[in-house]
Amino acid sequence: MKVPILIRNANIINEGKSIVADVLIEDGFISRIGNFPADANYKTIDGTGKHLFPGLIDAQVHFREPGLTHKGDMHTESKAAVAGGVTSFIDMPNTIPNVLTAEILNGKFSIAAEKSWTNYSFFLGVNGSNINEVVKMDTSQFIGVSDDGLYFTGKGNLLADNPDTMAKLFSSCKSIIAIHSEKEQIIEENEKIYRTKYGENVPIEFHPLIRSEEACYQATERAIQFAIKYNARLHILHLSTEAETHLFQNNIPLEEKKITTEVSVHHLWFSNKDYERLGSLIKWNPAIKTEEDRKGLLQALLDDRIDIVTTDHAPHTLEEKQRPYFQSMSGAPMVQHSLNIMLEFYKQGLISLEKIAEKMCHNVAALYSIKKRGFIREGYFADLTLVDLNSSWTVGKDNILYKCGWSPLEGTQFQTKITHTFVNGNLVYDNGRFNEFIPGQRLEFHTKK
Repeated sequence: MKVPILIRNANIINEGKSIVADVLIEDGFISRIGNFPADANYKTIDGTGKHLFPGLIDAQVHFREPGLTHKGDMHTESKAAVAGGVTSFIDMPNTIPNVLTAEILNGKFSIAAEKSWTNYSFFLGVNGSNINEVVKMDTSQFIGVSDDGLYFTGKGNLLADNPDTMAKLFSSCKSIIAIHSEKEQIIEENEKIYRTKYGENVPIEFHPLIRSEEACYQATERAIQFAIKYNARLHILHLSTEAETHLFQNNIPLEEKKITTEVSVHHLWFSNKDYERLGSLIKWNPAIKTEEDRKGLLQALLDDRIDIVTTDHAPHTLEEKQRPYFQSMSGAPMVQHSLNIMLEFYKQGLISLEKIAEKMCHNVAALYSIKKRGFIREGYFADLTLVDLNSSWTVGKDNILYKCGWSPLEGTQFQTKITHTFVNGNLVYDNGRFNEFIPGQRLEFHTKK
């Protein structure tokens, strides 16, 4: 039996409230929340002056295993996640091989069971090559199906660009359908224009004009129309434009929404003015766009048109990022720093702590029907993150934990620090030090009806 852990006198941020109380952890779960006398049988952690959040659930990461482990793997990237207060993740299907069968999916679960510091789940990949097999499956067994990242293996793999494939999937799928929403035809036409003018060395500042607002908006609008027609459960990944935010509802509770969306932290943090400074290091698909888009996305997050915050964590080597425009890989590592970014917005008076917990913890659990996680409640798994809101540090090579060894945030000073991270009641991260490796658990979720 594990020694019970008592977190004393912390500011608990949970379900729209902040209260000062103690949290008792026993056998991996939160057993009691309140005020308790000292007990010599407990391991006690002083939370005075600190803020306790539910462990973050990052519902869109690319941890690169199997097949791309020169960039990252489940052990290295989940370890970086823990240092950032993330206790669970959902990984995308564009590993090698692509996760297009239940057998490959189960293989990833086996890897995570041995290597992941955090709790985990995985999307089943879907595209034109396996759509006929997917529609025959009981898709309610999957936390979600997704096409994200599969376009890297060939044109025509984005659902948003294939009405026939969308209709086939949306009419039969019993799980969440999470899609990358850009219209490839528009992007290809824009690529031709800029390639004619600049050749292979298109200046990076044209990236948001190539992967344009129009390409995003048209794809998202059409996907929503299909979802409404077939009463499908649609989730639009990494929203990047202010225009798209107006396609989503905020007049019904999240639990009643059939169509949801998210914003990734880089679309809230960077804008097109940062290309001059950071170049291809901030090349993402969909692209970082304007300052107006950045502000519009934050506003939509605050007023609940956008439901959750993710990272789209996607490590590449520096060599892969620094190639000419058309060869430079899209994506960057972010999972270690997402909570610090959101807390920086709190420091700027732009968002409340309660809203951060809602968008990075509560709503993710609700959206994906994850059991007993995402909240600080008695009887729930003790996935917890303790934060010091008044401790500054600077992102640098000496503290970046990603296997790729770099971050577009290098040189950024944050005013907050994650001090403790608990996964299933285990204190795995303690003031910059990692304790014994204990593998996380497979996320369980309520079956879709």
